[in-house]
Amino acid sequence: MFASRAQHIHEVIVPALDAGDTVLCDRFTDSSEAYQGGGRKLGSEMVLELHHLLCADLKPDVTILMDSDVAASVERARRRNQSRIRAEDPDENRFERENRAFFTRVRDTYLGIAKRESERVLVVDARGTPDQTHAKIFGIVSEKLGLPNARTRASRHG
Repeated sequence: MFASRAQHIHEVIVPALDAGDTVLCDRFTDSSEAYQGGGRKLGSEMVLELHHLLCADLKPDVTILMDSDVAASVERARRRNQSRIRAEDPDENRFERENRAFFTRVRDTYLGIAKRESERVLVVDARGTPDQTHAKIFGIVSEKLGLPNARTRASRHG
Protein backbone atom coordinates (compact mmCIF):
# COMPACT_ATOMS: atom_id res chain seq x y z
CA MET A 1 0.00 0.00 0.00
CA PHE A 2 2.72 2.46 0.97
CA ALA A 3 4.88 1.59 -2.06
CA SER A 4 1.95 2.45 -4.31
CA ARG A 5 1.25 5.63 -2.34
CA ALA A 6 4.91 6.71 -2.50
CA GLN A 7 4.95 6.17 -6.26
CA HIS A 8 1.71 8.12 -6.66
CA ILE A 9 3.13 10.98 -4.58
CA HIS A 10 6.32 11.07 -6.65
CA GLU A 11 4.72 10.68 -10.09
CA VAL A 12 1.39 12.50 -9.71
CA ILE A 13 0.88 14.52 -6.54
CA VAL A 14 4.19 16.38 -6.20
CA PRO A 15 4.34 17.36 -9.90
CA ALA A 16 0.77 18.64 -9.69
CA LEU A 17 1.51 20.64 -6.54
CA ASP A 18 4.68 22.00 -8.12
CA ALA A 19 2.57 23.16 -11.07
CA GLY A 20 0.25 25.00 -8.67
CA ASP A 21 -2.64 22.59 -9.09
CA THR A 22 -5.11 21.59 -6.39
CA VAL A 23 -4.96 17.86 -5.66
CA LEU A 24 -7.90 15.87 -4.32
CA CYS A 25 -7.47 12.35 -2.94
CA ASP A 26 -10.22 10.11 -1.68
CA ARG A 27 -7.86 8.25 0.70
CA PHE A 28 -4.43 8.87 2.14
CA THR A 29 -2.40 7.87 5.18
CA ASP A 30 -5.26 8.60 7.59
CA SER A 31 -7.13 5.70 5.96
CA SER A 32 -4.16 3.38 6.44
CA GLU A 33 -3.86 4.45 10.06
CA ALA A 34 -7.59 3.89 10.65
CA TYR A 35 -7.97 0.58 8.80
CA GLN A 36 -4.62 -1.09 9.43
CA GLY A 37 -3.56 0.69 12.60
CA GLY A 38 -6.97 0.72 14.28
CA GLY A 39 -9.13 -1.86 12.53
CA ARG A 40 -6.43 -4.49 12.12
CA LYS A 41 -4.88 -3.55 15.48
CA LEU A 42 -1.38 -2.87 14.07
CA GLY A 43 -1.23 0.44 15.92
CA SER A 44 -0.68 3.94 14.60
CA GLU A 45 3.06 4.06 15.26
CA MET A 46 3.99 1.59 12.51
CA VAL A 47 1.71 3.24 9.95
CA LEU A 48 3.03 6.72 10.75
CA GLU A 49 6.64 5.51 10.57
CA LEU A 50 6.05 4.04 7.12
CA HIS A 51 4.42 7.29 6.07
CA HIS A 52 7.45 9.21 7.34
CA LEU A 53 9.94 6.94 5.57
CA LEU A 54 8.14 6.43 2.26
CA CYS A 55 5.96 9.51 1.84
CA ALA A 56 8.25 12.23 3.20
CA ASP A 57 5.54 13.20 5.71
CA LEU A 58 3.43 14.76 2.94
CA LYS A 59 -0.01 15.54 4.36
CA PRO A 60 -3.13 17.10 2.92
CA ASP A 61 -3.86 20.72 3.79
CA VAL A 62 -7.36 19.65 4.75
CA THR A 63 -9.03 16.30 5.28
CA ILE A 64 -12.77 15.89 5.46
CA LEU A 65 -13.87 13.03 7.67
CA MET A 66 -17.45 12.04 6.96
CA ASP A 67 -18.66 10.57 10.24
CA SER A 68 -21.72 8.36 10.45
CA ASP A 69 -23.25 5.51 12.38
CA VAL A 70 -21.08 2.39 11.95
CA ALA A 71 -23.97 0.01 11.20
CA ALA A 72 -25.54 2.35 8.64
CA SER A 73 -22.19 2.97 6.93
CA VAL A 74 -21.40 -0.74 6.64
CA GLU A 75 -24.86 -1.50 5.28
CA ARG A 76 -24.55 1.27 2.68
CA ALA A 77 -21.12 -0.03 1.61
CA ARG A 78 -22.42 -3.59 1.35
CA ARG A 79 -25.32 -2.48 -0.85
CA ARG A 80 -22.98 -0.44 -3.03
CA ASN A 81 -20.52 -3.30 -3.43
CA GLN A 82 -23.22 -5.85 -4.23
CA SER A 83 -23.95 -3.84 -7.35
CA ARG A 84 -20.23 -3.56 -8.20
CA ILE A 85 -18.87 -7.05 -7.51
CA ARG A 86 -16.90 -8.18 -10.53
CA ALA A 87 -15.67 -11.66 -11.29
CA GLU A 88 -12.13 -10.37 -11.85
CA ASP A 89 -12.06 -8.73 -8.39
CA PRO A 90 -13.67 -11.07 -5.86
CA ASP A 91 -11.91 -9.21 -3.02
CA GLU A 92 -13.75 -5.96 -3.82
CA ASN A 93 -15.77 -6.00 -0.61
CA ARG A 94 -13.22 -7.51 1.80
CA PHE A 95 -13.56 -4.67 4.32
CA GLU A 96 -17.35 -4.83 4.32
CA ARG A 97 -17.11 -8.48 5.43
CA GLU A 98 -15.51 -7.36 8.71
CA ASN A 99 -17.54 -7.26 11.92
CA ARG A 100 -18.91 -4.24 13.75
CA ALA A 101 -16.01 -4.24 16.26
CA PHE A 102 -13.55 -3.78 13.38
CA PHE A 103 -15.45 -0.76 12.04
CA THR A 104 -15.87 0.69 15.52
CA ARG A 105 -12.07 0.58 15.90
CA VAL A 106 -11.69 2.20 12.46
CA ARG A 107 -14.14 4.99 13.37
CA ASP A 108 -12.52 5.54 16.77
CA THR A 109 -9.10 5.80 15.11
CA TYR A 110 -10.38 8.30 12.55
CA LEU A 111 -11.91 10.39 15.35
CA GLY A 112 -8.61 10.17 17.25
CA ILE A 113 -6.75 11.47 14.20
CA ALA A 114 -9.28 14.31 13.94
CA LYS A 115 -8.71 15.20 17.58
CA ARG A 116 -4.92 14.97 17.24
CA GLU A 117 -4.88 17.07 14.05
CA SER A 118 -7.94 19.26 14.47
CA GLU A 119 -6.58 22.05 12.26
CA ARG A 120 -6.32 19.68 9.29
CA VAL A 121 -9.06 17.09 9.83
CA LEU A 122 -12.58 18.46 9.78
CA VAL A 123 -15.38 16.15 10.89
CA VAL A 124 -18.65 16.35 8.96
CA ASP A 125 -21.75 14.67 10.34
CA ALA A 126 -22.80 12.53 7.37
CA ARG A 127 -25.96 11.11 8.93
CA GLY A 128 -28.23 13.37 6.88
CA THR A 129 -29.23 13.12 3.27
CA PRO A 130 -26.58 13.09 0.55
CA ASP A 131 -27.59 16.66 -0.35
CA GLN A 132 -27.16 17.84 3.25
CA THR A 133 -23.75 16.20 3.51
CA HIS A 134 -22.75 17.65 0.13
CA ALA A 135 -23.72 21.15 1.28
CA LYS A 136 -21.59 20.83 4.42
CA ILE A 137 -18.58 19.62 2.46
CA PHE A 138 -19.09 22.24 -0.25
CA GLY A 139 -19.10 24.96 2.40
CA ILE A 140 -15.88 23.68 4.00
CA VAL A 141 -14.04 23.31 0.70
CA SER A 142 -15.27 26.66 -0.60
CA GLU A 143 -14.09 28.40 2.55
CA LYS A 144 -10.69 26.64 2.48
CA LEU A 145 -10.21 27.58 -1.18
CA GLY A 146 -11.33 31.14 -0.52
CA LEU A 147 -14.18 31.05 -3.01
CA PRO A 148 -16.45 34.12 -2.90
CA ASN A 149 -19.82 33.73 -1.20
CA ALA A 150 -18.87 30.25 0.05
CA ARG A 151 -21.27 30.40 2.99
CA THR A 152 -24.15 31.70 0.86
CA ARG A 153 -23.80 28.97 -1.76
CA ALA A 154 -23.41 26.22 0.86
CA SER A 155 -26.53 27.33 2.74
CA ARG A 156 -28.57 27.24 -0.46
CA HIS A 157 -27.66 23.55 -0.88
CA GLY A 158 -28.72 22.59 2.66
